[in-house]
Amino acid sequence: MRKLVACLACRNQGTRLYGKPLQNIDVENRLTILEYLVESIKTYKPIDDIVIGAADGLDNLVYERIANELNVKFILGDEKDVLDRLIKCCEHAGGTDIHRLTTESPFKYFEAIEKAWEQHVTEGNDLTALDHLPDGSGLEIIRLDAYKRSWELGDEKHRSEFCSLYIRENKEDFKIGYVDAPDEIRRTDIRLTVDNPEDLVLCRAIYKEFKQYAPNIPLHKIIKFLDKNVELKNLVDHYVEEGLKTMYI
Repeated sequence: MRKLVACLACRNQGTRLYGKPLQNIDVENRLTILEYLVESIKTYKPIDDIVIGAADGLDNLVYERIANELNVKFILGDEKDVLDRLIKCCEHAGGTDIHRLTTESPFKYFEAIEKAWEQHVTEGNDLTALDHLPDGSGLEIIRLDAYKRSWELGDEKHRSEFCSLYIRENKEDFKIGYVDAPDEIRRTDIRLTVDNPEDLVLCRAIYKEFKQYAPNIPLHKIIKFLDKNVELKNLVDHYVEEGLKTMYI
């Protein structure tokens, strides 16, 4: 029996913006990015469990309290070895497959998760990905065994936050599938991940505009909003190229 687990790697350390998952996306109601993301994931039908995998260290113990408040599972793991943390998250929940989400990116293309999971299982994929979307909005589903092989065969860079890099660098050794998406949301010129203060300003503005749709704000509405509000999009344009370098690894 297959079991899909949403595995959320979290840590507070960061040079550009401290505690990114804990930044408020809704300042008035003190709703954090992580809380918003978890509430969204809870609506995804294929997800059987959610596990927060925090990095070791006193700075990150706050995530255990948050996991308890959100009624999701929790583990601690190595700060740098993110791949091992995701593996442990999945094992902790008795899962067979991992839905990997970055915890500083609140706005996902949630509409594709059921199709992606069905395709992943039917095709017998090791990795099923939806690429070429705004930075932070794509998805990956990975067989637990494939991540274990990646950890065993890869080196330090493959065990970092670039968790799927070994699989993507060794396509001949893994079965990889790609999910189709409408052309209107295939916009790699748009950035929806919070790594800098300007990113946070943009994401807060999006949430304020569309909070009536929370916790699942449609991606096509976000894109149209940013196309009409160019000054917001321009806030983070100088970070887009940097994000593209690591978007698919």
